[in-house]
Amino acid sequence: MRKVCVITGGGSGIGLATAKILGEKNDVIIVGRTAKKLESALDQLRTLGISAEALECDISDRSAVDHLAAIARSRGTITAVVHAAGMSPHMGDGETIMKVNALGTINVNESFYEVMEEGSCIVDISSMSAYLTPGFILPKRKYKYSRINIEVFMKKMMSRVNLFPQSLRSSVAYGISKHFVIWYAKMDAAKFGQKGIRVISISPGSFETPMGELEKDEVNECLKHSAIKRLGRAEEIADLIAYCTSDKASYLTGTDILCDGGCVASGYNPLKR
Repeated sequence: MRKVCVITGGGSGIGLATAKILGEKNDVIIVGRTAKKLESALDQLRTLGISAEALECDISDRSAVDHLAAIARSRGTITAVVHAAGMSPHMGDGETIMKVNALGTINVNESFYEVMEEGSCIVDISSMSAYLTPGFILPKRKYKYSRINIEVFMKKMMSRVNLFPQSLRSSVAYGISKHFVIWYAKMDAAKFGQKGIRVISISPGSFETPMGELEKDEVNECLKHSAIKRLGRAEEIADLIAYCTSDKASYLTGTDILCDGGCVASGYNPLKR
């Protein structure tokens, strides 16, 4: 059987950089919302001699993700899933961001749990915003409903988001959803571990990506407080992701890795700008 790596959000940025590294030893399936964006990425990968395929998928739709997982399994043994797809506060309203970032993570983990085998790994991409969002905003005690009833979970998440003015809801939804990703990956570690599968989350800081460009003002403010006074390169975090999916990290699971150039360590608080 061929070895297959699935990368959501693989059309650009961190996802595409990761595909270029994992594609050196695996077939790669990049996943995104639009065919046009994926075609450009696919051309880049094939130019490098990588065996790559592009599939469209709305990760907020469970049936679509189930279908994606089934196709990926038909291509070979899935060695890694890198769930890098997500939306920033500049890309949609609060509810849309919550559906893509939080519900999308649930869907990807649940669907691929059914088709992955011992020795494989899921990496869920979060954000340093999970660390910078003040605790009083985060409905941590409500995260448990993601394991009980998805509709109730979404209602409780949006109830918290909707407490804030309209102008802040996208940012609040982003912070909550990314904090949830870390929680969910940790909670999944034991379940996946029963099948010999590892689950890790990684929280990037400010990187040179299309999404980072949309958040230019916020990024510049973060850089003032970072220990390393530059943006991260997509290849730098792609190397970290690749290591986490490799056999060299076979004892690593149930944890989050913050890669932010030292911004969070500075004690930076966005609310005090």
